[in-house]
Order: sequence, then structure tokens, then C-alpha cells
Amino acid sequence: MAGLPLAALSQDGLPIITSNSGLDSSLSLNSSSTAAALALITGDMRSMDAVVEQRLSSDVALIGQISRYIVAAGGKRLRPALLLLMCGALGYKGEQRFNLAAVVEFIHTATLLHDDVVDESTLRRGRETANEAFGNPASVLVGDFLYSRAFQMMVDAGDMRIMRTLAEATNVIAEGEVQQLMNMHDANLSEEDYVRVIRSKTAKLFEACARIAALLAGSSVAVEAACADYGQALGTAFQVIDDVLDYDGDVSEMGKNLGDDLREGKVTLPLIIAMQRGTEQERGTLRLAIETGGTEKMAEIVAIVQRTGALDATRACAASEAQRAMDALGTLPDSNYRAALMSLASQLLERRA
Repeated sequence: MAGLPLAALSQDGLPIITSNSGLDSSLSLNSSSTAAALALITGDMRSMDAVVEQRLSSDVALIGQISRYIVAAGGKRLRPALLLLMCGALGYKGEQRFNLAAVVEFIHTATLLHDDVVDESTLRRGRETANEAFGNPASVLVGDFLYSRAFQMMVDAGDMRIMRTLAEATNVIAEGEVQQLMNMHDANLSEEDYVRVIRSKTAKLFEACARIAALLAGSSVAVEAACADYGQALGTAFQVIDDVLDYDGDVSEMGKNLGDDLREGKVTLPLIIAMQRGTEQERGTLRLAIETGGTEKMAEIVAIVQRTGALDATRACAASEAQRAMDALGTLPDSNYRAALMSLASQLLERRA
């Protein structure tokens, strides 16, 4: 893997993650700290849930049925939690934070509905995907409803900067999804191309959540930029670890099938690094699996990824991004909320689902 420093940029200015993490001791927080962090916003999350329930209402019964099906499946809900924690760290207590937390959850849920159709997924969070339960057309159309409802709701904020942030994020997410589609089954995919996709399809909404909190709080340009940096780095680390779990996870914990990324033709960082480090025979095995989406030799593929150290190198990349997120919090005042945000970044490295 290329030994580029974390701050290195590709030709188009895209930050490139690297396995040279240079972490400090603050990444060794207690494993219970994430639960403690989220406990700070238990009441806020309930208030957001009330908004979600209210704004899911529709005269079309199937919309409510499918929307509630995917919401009831649970999930980490990190995006609204990030927005609410950042609001707390910046001292914003206005009611609009609940509305906008629901907005980002609706946008995220819409992307899940569409993703599962594109990927032909059958399992998410340990239960049938909406497209498996209700069919592709219904899932796509309800995803469209959630997008449009989110845009109705964001207007309530009455802030053009917030609307611009969310509109841009939604557009970039869509671009990232299309780029990922174009990258399918490409055994020659570069690290830069991989990073470009995850910065767009995953990290952009995290970035928007943190930036929106700064806009709500009326923060300075410097603080807004730091919050956005935190969100981008956190979202990148989250996705990189997610890609590790496709080769080193537990199906019962993940709630999805091991090897789904490979089956769908997604070339993620563990495979890219294994292709760089493997023997000629191993590269041939990986190339065939990538180009065909074949998982018949999944055990052999996992063994190659492990033998080449690709999983450890990928985890180191995630750790580097987690450290970048924590560094970005240096401009925020000390508080329990800031400590909670630090904990979120450090504990991402321990996630198993």
C-alpha cells in the first residue's frame, strides 16, 4: 500500500487515507464509552423519533407500511446522533435540531432502500430487506417519498445554508452511488478511486450532519470547517471498518451475509491491498472472484486477505481517519458532548456490526 501521508491529496484535491496511522493513546478509550456517549442524547433521540413518527404519515398506506418496516429494523442511527451530539457540544438547544436529525435519518433510510434494490440484497440488520419483503418497485418509490419528505422538512429550518448543505450532500451521495456502480467488478480499482466513492456515498452525510450543527449554533467559519472535517473523517472510518467486516465479521452480529460486497462486485480496500501484496496466483484468484462476483472460494479469498495483512492495513487506515476526526475536535470547548464525540471516533474501531 502506498505510503502517502494522511494529508496527501490526489490530483483533484481528494484526501488519501493511508495505513501509517501514527495514533496517540487517546484511541484506547473504554469500550463502555460509546454507550455513555449516546446516553447523553437519549432524550433528544426520543424527540427526534416523535418527529419521525409524525412525518412518516401519508394517506398512501404502503408508504407508511414500508417506511415503518425499515425504521423498526433498528440500526446504529449514528448520523442523527452525530448531529445531536455536535449541537450539544456547540451549545445549541433549539427545537430545529430534532427536525434536522429526522431529515438526515430520512435521507439515509432512502439511500438504504435504493441501495438494497441496486445490490439485490436480501438481508439487512438481521431481517429481510424491504425489497425482498415488498418488491423492488415499492422500495424505490418509498425511497423517493422519504427523499421528498426530507426536502419538505429541511425548508422548515428557514436557513439557506442548511438547505444548501443538505442538497449538496444528497447530490454527492447520488454521484457516489453511480460511481460505485461504474466501479463494479473492476479488479484494477485504485485506492484513490475507492476513497472517492466512500467520501461521497458515506462520509458526505456524516460531514453534513456535523456542519449543520455548526450552522444551527451560529459558529464561526473555522469551527464549522472543523466540525465538517470531523464528520468526514468519522464517516470515512465507519465505512472502512464496514468493509473490513465483510471479510472478518460474524453474520449473526452484522445482520447481513458475509461476502456480500464481493458477490455484488464491490472492490473495497481489503481486496485492493490484497491485490497489491498477494502472489501472482493469489492475485489471479482474487481477480477472477472480483470480475465474476463469485463467492464459491470465499474461504480461500478470506485466507488471502488475512495472509497479506490486508485486514490489518485496512484497520490502520480506519484508525488514521478516526485520529483525524479526534484532532478536528480540538477547536471545540471541553464538555461531556465533546468527550462523547471523541468516544464515537475511537470506538468505531471496535465495531463488529
